[in-house]
Amino acid sequence: MSIDHPDGLTRLRYIVHRLRAPGGCPWDREQTHESLVPHLLEEAYEVADAIQSGDPQLMCEELGDLLLQPVLHAEIASETGAFDLNRMAHMLSEKLIRRHPHVFGESSAADSEAVLSQWDAIKRQEKGTEKEGMLHGVGTGLPALMRGQKLQKKAARVGFDWPDAKPVFDKLQEEIQELQEAVDARSSEGMKEELGDLLFTVVNLARKLGIDAEPALAAANDKFTKRFHQMESHLARSGQKLDGSLTLAQMDAAWDAIKAKAQA
Repeated sequence: MSIDHPDGLTRLRYIVHRLRAPGGCPWDREQTHESLVPHLLEEAYEVADAIQSGDPQLMCEELGDLLLQPVLHAEIASETGAFDLNRMAHMLSEKLIRRHPHVFGESSAADSEAVLSQWDAIKRQEKGTEKEGMLHGVGTGLPALMRGQKLQKKAARVGFDWPDAKPVFDKLQEEIQELQEAVDARSSEGMKEELGDLLFTVVNLARKLGIDAEPALAAANDKFTKRFHQMESHLARSGQKLDGSLTLAQMDAAWDAIKAKAQA
């Protein structure tokens, strides 16, 4: 095998193997499955950001960075004989065939909802969790916002869902009121619980409006960051700095000026 092999995946596997081999890269040789977890998560989020950008070249680059992670994990596992990339690919292929009987078997699925319901049923059967609750183990490794959305989608598949967004707005007002009552009572546990209920309801509202809550919040974070930087520049032009000396009213005035300019 050569570093110049014409097949991209074969070449990548060779390079990763060489990096992990004696005389390879010290950093790569030090890595374990556990140490790579932060890198896996970071690369996944960078892929999501690239997709949101709409830049195909950036998407290709970031997806390549993400691809490195399973290849590196497979190489580490192969060193102890636990598994390798071929076994990973075969296991995935078998799973895809089992969970798409409407394509590779004799069942039928009229739409995406039917496909997802069938997938869940097969998954629960495979894992022996048919007797467990419907939400058993759902999204336990996900960030809370994403997990909330997934839990709600799963519940909706069996009809536990509001028909549209209107009653969710009503629920939102109810949760705001309950949070205010907890604040008035100065109950730290109550505030924590009610704030969680409020956030969960906001996720539900996003779902009913057809909006993915995670990228929506990410976009809001980006907008806040951009406007904050613009506010800093706006203040700097008048010789002011964000060093704790300005009043909230002064900063609000600068913020409103930037916001008005953006909306003009």
